[in-house]
Amino acid sequence: MKLVSLSHPVTSDWLADQGFRLDPSPYLSGALEARKLLERLPDTVRLNNVTMGHNAGIFNGPKFSRVYLDDAKYTVPFLGSTDMMEADFSFLPRLSTKVADKFPYLEVKPGMTLISCSGTVGRMAYVRPDMAGIWSSQHVMKVAANTERIPSGYLYTFLRSKFGVPMIASSAYGAIIQHIEPHHIADLPVPRFDAKLEEHIHRMVEISARLRARFQVGLVAATEDFFRSVDLPELIDIRWHQQDRDLGFEVNEIRPTTLRALNFAPRARRLIAKLGSVPGKTLGEICTGGQLGSGARFKRIDADPEHGVQLVGQRQGFWLRPEGRWISAEQAPPGIFAQDETVMIAAQGTLGEHEVFCRPLFVTGSWLNYVYTQHFLRVVSGDPEIPGAYLFAFFRSEAAFRLLRSLSVGGKQQDIHETLRAEIPIPLAAPEDRHRIAETVRRAYRNRDRADVLEDQALALLTEAIEEAAA
Repeated sequence: MKLVSLSHPVTSDWLADQGFRLDPSPYLSGALEARKLLERLPDTVRLNNVTMGHNAGIFNGPKFSRVYLDDAKYTVPFLGSTDMMEADFSFLPRLSTKVADKFPYLEVKPGMTLISCSGTVGRMAYVRPDMAGIWSSQHVMKVAANTERIPSGYLYTFLRSKFGVPMIASSAYGAIIQHIEPHHIADLPVPRFDAKLEEHIHRMVEISARLRARFQVGLVAATEDFFRSVDLPELIDIRWHQQDRDLGFEVNEIRPTTLRALNFAPRARRLIAKLGSVPGKTLGEICTGGQLGSGARFKRIDADPEHGVQLVGQRQGFWLRPEGRWISAEQAPPGIFAQDETVMIAAQGTLGEHEVFCRPLFVTGSWLNYVYTQHFLRVVSGDPEIPGAYLFAFFRSEAAFRLLRSLSVGGKQQDIHETLRAEIPIPLAAPEDRHRIAETVRRAYRNRDRADVLEDQALALLTEAIEEAAA
């Protein structure tokens, strides 16, 4: 018996291997081809034979009621299946410790592999050192390597390879929302090679993880340095939700610019007053000769990666690795690319507490190869004495985020008021302080780029070893 698909024949023994599943996913995803190729290797082991810990080292968690708070003293950072893709964990929701303490095994540990197991199945992240103390939801599956049997970085590299991902994703079940459970991947065949190669791949992944931790530390340090250097250390932690709510206030001298109450919120007005109380310039003045506006609207013409460029949207712009579609740059306006040290601010969206609306990203290094949608507000300094890296240290702060949110206009989909955003006061530190802050940001992004390169090199080494052994 032989069924023919668009890409390869599907034989009856393949049907038997998959429990006679008749949906196309296991057969068209490349999962069975990967498994058959791995069977030709001289040495493979089951995944659950090289893991250890809760539920034998492959587990997610039960459904539970989540209680979110804003005081760090009584909370822990909380990862969902999308949050784990983030580059900067400064903006995670915070789960009550009373809830978290009921599920201690949901705390992620350095060296674990995280796998999204609900919705979009098969996305992965490696737990880096600075992620200790973060809890995860039931939608994140954890694979804890038994480091006496296998290096954790090597195991992660295999799972995220073109052999591991299809096998994991093909295990998904469900009609509308896809899921995988630990027992679905317990028998994944993990290839084994000599200890020297496995340890080399592991070390590359570990160095990559440490570099990403330095990236995170560098960004936080740059923002704190910014506010201390402009004599506003009280804005490092503004405790927004612990301030009096914006209710029952009066506004005098209203201009025709806006009549929206949110634009006059007292908490935001106090922030503006603080920022304007020290030497500085408005954002509009700084961007004169640069750019302060959205990108061009354009029609997307899809292209394959060999002839196209990757388009980054608002959500994916904050991930370690974007997953945007590939489009033809030749069929789009030149404004889709970004200048070096452009601050991109997610400028269209809703006011949900953990939505990306008004969050910034910084474009430099390898991210100059991407193109960006018109939904980003592009902030490009026109003054060489005020570099984009210095501006980013400010815009990634909680104070800047809340201030930008207060400038919202629109109905369901919000935007940032064109006139009011130009009036944002930007404190200016002494030139030597500006240079130091900017260099901290640049160093952080160099660490991030280097981390990506090392992870890619590790993956290439493993792929080459598997293909050579199976030849």
